[in-house]
Amino acid sequence: MTRFAIDAPTALLIVWERIPVAAGDQLVAPSVLRSHALSLLYREVRDGDLDERTAQAQLRDLAGLTVRLLGDRVSRATAWKLAAELQWDDTPLAEYLAVAVLQADVLVTDDAELSSGASGRIPVSPSASLAERP
Repeated sequence: MTRFAIDAPTALLIVWERIPVAAGDQLVAPSVLRSHALSLLYREVRDGDLDERTAQAQLRDLAGLTVRLLGDRVSRATAWKLAAELQWDDTPLAEYLAVAVLQADVLVTDDAELSSGASGRIPVSPSASLAERP
């Protein structure tokens, strides 16, 4: 069993590409994942990059994605600590990193800043690696 920490863009890729999660593997993320995905989709619609109907379908599919969402005291405290150590201006990326460090075997993201923050803390794989798994 592998526990994959994912960020919002990766979660949307999983539902958009219909990437299966192997039996026994688990997805984990901070409790803000769905709100961040909503924001990303809304922005794509507003920018004209995605039609609203498709965005709404992705949101429905995201609701069906089995992902363990965490927002406990320890995760929040760890996010704060990581954001301070990394001198990040805000905590959203630190929330993903905290969940990854505390609960996962690997962080799956294409975000350069998040990947950089994970260096030396947890292995990182690009989102395409999920589709390549048997």
